[in-house]
Amino acid sequence: LREAEVLYSLLDFARARPQDEYIAAAVIGRDPSPFLHYIILDHGSDDGIRHGMPVVTQQGLVGRVDAVTASAARVQLITDPGSVVNVRIQNRNEDAQVTGSLNGEIRLEMVAQNINLEPGEILLTSGLGGNFPTDVLVGQVQEIETTETELFQTALIQPAVDFDALRAVLVIANFQTININPLIPTPLP
Repeated sequence: LREAEVLYSLLDFARARPQDEYIAAAVIGRDPSPFLHYIILDHGSDDGIRHGMPVVTQQGLVGRVDAVTASAARVQLITDPGSVVNVRIQNRNEDAQVTGSLNGEIRLEMVAQNINLEPGEILLTSGLGGNFPTDVLVGQVQEIETTETELFQTALIQPAVDFDALRAVLVIANFQTININPLIPTPLP
């Protein structure tokens, strides 16, 4: 019954965003390292999953596909220390970044000191950088950390997704990530 509830809620999410195509997948494993935050899905390249595809649930953003085999995929969660998500603060014209950490917390960074950030403000993906679609819920501001000597303020974020309870996810199949590697100049010989 619980699985059916999860599947129905994923279906409702997919219906609310009809512009996207989804591949539903079950979570079949987690990285055992306490320093890495990855999950393993039961679908892979044979099912159309490719590196870089965004992964969501009905609650919000989970992460993106980091590695793929024929029958499985590894997803880097937004709580991973190597994860960076470009976000915008809802109801403001302000962009920032959400980064993961070793302890699994996510933090809002790169917010100018002159912004009057408030607890409870909602964070959505901005689409900047080309790694995630726009307007996917990431979380909300929980605790603001401001130091007068710093250029930017930071905040602890309550993620929208309960990462410990993940059983099934949706992979956004029609989202094309942007590869910026050709834009990086190569050194002359």
